[in-house]
Amino acid sequence: MRISQHDLPVKIDVPGATARQLPDFGLAEGPLAAEWFSLAAGTDIAPLLVGLPGDACQATHVGYVISGALVVSYTDGDPERCTTGDLFSWRAGHSVRVEQDAEVILFSPSHAHTVVLDHMLGVMGAAV
Repeated sequence: MRISQHDLPVKIDVPGATARQLPDFGLAEGPLAAEWFSLAAGTDIAPLLVGLPGDACQATHVGYVISGALVVSYTDGDPERCTTGDLFSWRAGHSVRVEQDAEVILFSPSHAHTVVLDHMLGVMGAAV
């Protein structure tokens, strides 16, 4: 799921302050990892996910695209394009391909995403 800033419903609008809120945007269980990714155009993590269930990232993520564009492909659905200014909630069972250099902030279940990142590091080490 993705949504742009201006599509978020306005909850508070007073002089000097606007608050937008979309309840139930994402789910979090247990400790969250705060993550900042700098990704170059052309980056495709799919080969690094091979060997995980469904050959996909099994962590959920909620985040914000600071800049750039990327496509999230799900094992059970259509791809989703996220661009500068989008908030997103990605479900487990996905991969990411970067279309334009991107800066992305993620909040992820710490344990689940550490398992995925460690797997990716292992694949990269095996390829070196």
